[in-house]
Amino acid sequence: METILVQLTSPKILNILQELEALKLLRLIKQKEVTEQTLSDKYAGKLSTEIAEKLQDHIHKSRNEWSNNI
Repeated sequence: METILVQLTSPKILNILQELEALKLLRLIKQKEVTEQTLSDKYAGKLSTEIAEKLQDHIHKSRNEWSNNI
């Protein structure tokens, strides 16, 4: 069997699909809602602690340079 993803363009379409399911011509599978993952969650633990600290230090120094030159 093949599974395809269908985007419904009208509420009436769902009724038609449910009727086809009742006739055992297809099976409807509800897709779980996908929660958007924050970037901090997505990339958590990707850098070593040492590299992350160096990066944070560089960011702080860069920001301080901007405020010192203005």
